[in-house]
Amino acid sequence: MPFVIDASVVVAWALGEDDDRAREARERLRRDGALVPSLWWFEVRNALVQNERRGRLTEPGTARFLHELSLLAVSPDRAPDEITLLTLTRRHGLTVYDAAYLEVAVRQGLPLATLDAALARAAQAEQVPLVGAVV
Repeated sequence: MPFVIDASVVVAWALGEDDDRAREARERLRRDGALVPSLWWFEVRNALVQNERRGRLTEPGTARFLHELSLLAVSPDRAPDEITLLTLTRRHGLTVYDAAYLEVAVRQGLPLATLDAALARAAQAEQVPLVGAVV
């Protein structure tokens, strides 16, 4: 079954961070594919460039990573439900950007992979399963 993956997980891969949730999401992505809100494309690239500026990534490293990422089954979801999106944003005190991931998961009935603590709490409150969550 596909799942929703947020940018925090993908950036952890790029940085080589050792996180069980990110590792499980990567394995699951290889098997099942993932859905993302359309802002994901921009958010991932922005985070990678920010990490270049901090000296944590290089331009060639970013290019390699983006090439590898392009080979994975990540599909954009371009049809958010605006009312649900704004409701989730307000209910959980999220940014609209973070709530976009949760909205896709809620609407599609899919688990969510995130390393963002506030987004994870909101997902749990909405009874959205988390990829890699300790049960």
